Amino acid sequence: MTFEWLKRYMPDGLYGRAALILVLPVVTLQLVVSVVFIQRHFEGVTEQMTREIARQINTVLDPEWDDDARLAERLSLDFLPTSAAQVPEAHIRRWYDFSGIVVIRTLDQHVVGFQRAHLVDDWTVHIWVQRGNEPVQMIEFNRKRASASNPHQLLVNMVVFGALMTLIAYLYLRNQLRPIKRLAKASEAFGRGRHVAYSPSGAIEVRAAGHAFLDMRARIERQIEQRTMMLSGISHDLRTPLTRLRLSVSMLDDTEREPLERDIDDMQKLIDAFLDFARGNADSAQPEPTDMPGFAQEIVDDCARAGVPVSLVDVDGAGQVTLRQTALRRALENLIGNAERYGTHCEVSVALTEKSLRIRVEDDGPGIAAGQRGAALRPFVRLDPARNQDSGTGVGLGLAIAADIARGHGGVLRLGVSETLGGLRADIVIAR
Repeated sequence: MTFEWLKRYMPDGLYGRAALILVLPVVTLQLVVSVVFIQRHFEGVTEQMTREIARQINTVLDPEWDDDARLAERLSLDFLPTSAAQVPEAHIRRWYDFSGIVVIRTLDQHVVGFQRAHLVDDWTVHIWVQRGNEPVQMIEFNRKRASASNPHQLLVNMVVFGALMTLIAYLYLRNQLRPIKRLAKASEAFGRGRHVAYSPSGAIEVRAAGHAFLDMRARIERQIEQRTMMLSGISHDLRTPLTRLRLSVSMLDDTEREPLERDIDDMQKLIDAFLDFARGNADSAQPEPTDMPGFAQEIVDDCARAGVPVSLVDVDGAGQVTLRQTALRRALENLIGNAERYGTHCEVSVALTEKSLRIRVEDDGPGIAAGQRGAALRPFVRLDPARNQDSGTGVGLGLAIAADIARGHGGVLRLGVSETLGGLRADIVIAR
C-alpha cells in the first residue's frame, strides 16, 4: 500500500507536521466522544423523557378519565383552543435543534392522534392532536420535560479544554522543535559556505546530532585550512623555480628563447589552473552582502576592458545576496573566458527573486552535447575537438571550478543550449 497521494496534502515544514500530529488525534478523540455523547445523551435520554410526556398526554386524552382538566393541570399540560385551519402544514423546529428530531419522532410514535409539533424555543413545545371525530387540540408543555437540559455543556467543555491543552502541548512541542530548527539552520548555512554560531540543546538525540555536526564542521574547516596552507606553500615553491627558468631562458638567443618561454608560459597557466581548482571555494574571506546586479556588471565591465566581447543584456530584480565575492568572481570569469575561447560573443544576464539568484552566461560557440554536459563538469575532462578546436593547453578545469564554487554557495551550475545565441548556456543558480 502506498501513500504517495497523501504527500501533496501534507505540510512541508516541521512545525506544520508536528501540529498536524498533535491536533489530529485530539480532534478525532473529540469527534468520537461527541458521537457517543449525542447517541447516549441526545437520543437515549431525550427519547426516554419524551416517551414519559407522551404517556401523560395519552392519559389526559383518554375518554375514561372524568376530570381530564384537573389531571392536565396537575401534569402541567396546557390545552389551548384551536381549529383545523391553525394546524401547521409541517413540523417546525430550528435547524440546529438536533434533539428536536428525537422529540418529534418519539411523539409521533407514542401519542395517539398526533398531527404536528412546533418546537418554538428552548422552553416551549406545541403539539396538535386529533382523535377520531373530536376537534383538534393544541397542547403546550415545557421543553425541559421532553429533552435533556443543557446538552451543549459537554461539547463546550470539550472544545474549550481541548483547545487549551492543544495550546499548552504546542508551546511545549515548539520548545522541543526549536533546537532541530537551529541545527537545520546551522547546517544549511555551512552548506552555503557561511559559519553560524551553534550550541547543541534539546533532547538527548538532538544534542547528539548537534555535537556530531560540530565535530564534522570542525574537521572540514581544519582540512580546508590545511589545504589552504599547503596550496600557499606549493604556489611559492613552484613559482620560484619557474621564475629562475624564465630568467635563465631570457639570456638565450631569440630562436632558442621563444619556444622555451612559450613552454614556461604554458606551465605557468597549468599550475595556475591546478591551484585554482585545488583552492576551489577555500577562500578565507567570509560571505558578505553583495549588491546584485551591480556586482555582475562590475565583472562584465572588467572583462570588457580586457578585450573580451561580453555584455550584460538582461536584468530581472535587484537586491543584496550573501556571497563570497572573490570565489564567485573567479567562477564568472571562468565561464566568460570559456565563452570567449569557443565563441565570438558572450552575453550575461541576472535574475534575482526572493528565493534564488541566477546568473546566466551564453555564447555563440559550438556548445556542449546533452550527453557530455555531466562529464564537462568533472575535473580534468577535455571534450571533443569541436569544443577545443583552438586551444591545446586547456586542462578541463574551467567548468569544474565554476561548479565547485556554485556548490560552495549552496547552489548548482547547469548547462544547456542558448536560445538567443545558439551556443552554450551556463546558469549559476544560488538559493537565497
